[in-house]
Amino acid sequence: MPGPDSLLHSAQCLHTCFSHPRKYRHLGTAPRSAFLTQTVRSAKAWGCSYRQRCRVGTVRASADLWTPDQHLHLPDVHAAAAPAVVSPGSGYEDHKPRTPPPDLPSLLLDSRITYLGMPLVPAVTELIIAELLYLQYKDRTKPIFLYINSTGTSRADGETVGFETEGTAIYDTMQYVTNEVHTVGVGVAIGQSCMLLSAGTKGKRFMLPHATAMLQQPRVPPTGQRQAVEIQIKWREVLAQKQAMLKILSQTTGHSPEKLDKDMQRPLYMQPRDAIEYGVIDGVVRNETSIIDAVMSPEQWDKEAGLVAKPAPAQ
Repeated sequence: MPGPDSLLHSAQCLHTCFSHPRKYRHLGTAPRSAFLTQTVRSAKAWGCSYRQRCRVGTVRASADLWTPDQHLHLPDVHAAAAPAVVSPGSGYEDHKPRTPPPDLPSLLLDSRITYLGMPLVPAVTELIIAELLYLQYKDRTKPIFLYINSTGTSRADGETVGFETEGTAIYDTMQYVTNEVHTVGVGVAIGQSCMLLSAGTKGKRFMLPHATAMLQQPRVPPTGQRQAVEIQIKWREVLAQKQAMLKILSQTTGHSPEKLDKDMQRPLYMQPRDAIEYGVIDGVVRNETSIIDAVMSPEQWDKEAGLVAKPAPAQ
């Protein structure tokens, strides 16, 4: 903390400068700071006489720090508050989205596209069914596009990971919704996924040029040790699921259940041309093939958004 001599010296300098403006005009007599202006005014009113007007205190002998006397009255000098400055927002935070961006499945769903790209396990089945029901609720007249790249209820190495009812649950939902369901096979469609590929709307079932479809016998996931009667019960359930699958394929492909059962004794692989001949699909997707709706015109977008065009006022 400055002592009395330094404070007195500063006050004397200020008083001298503003008492003789011509002599010290090079220092400037119009301070821009509101704090300096108030300090100068206080210095003029206070004066700088050490003996007459300013008893700034004495240094106590027992203390190292200087402290003012209790009867000292210093002028009240307050710095003027700086005005708030509002600058136009141009930083990243001003343009940062208030909500997280949508994920890719949500963007596809907005285009009425449902993508089945994993084995049929309960979580995947739940999502596909929910998307089909939502798209029907959003618009009952527009088609739904189901892209399939799945190994069915088993993994690529053949290990069973789901029940056959996962495929029939999606099939029943496809038949329940009133929208047309256009199916497109990309990659592979094995077992139950091949059944879903053939379950699309007739004339709207496609495969990519290098996709593969395969029919096989239903499989049962391992369930640990069982008693003989439980194995017999499970065998009856698997047979019932097989008959249900054959009945669905008979409706979608046009073949009899007996022929399908014979062909599925061993894995039946089909390339796009083979799948067309077998009745699983109706065509192969090429560059010129149109499998989705045409892009709407600006007028159609305005109509969908509920915008009404008003005529321009006459000049």
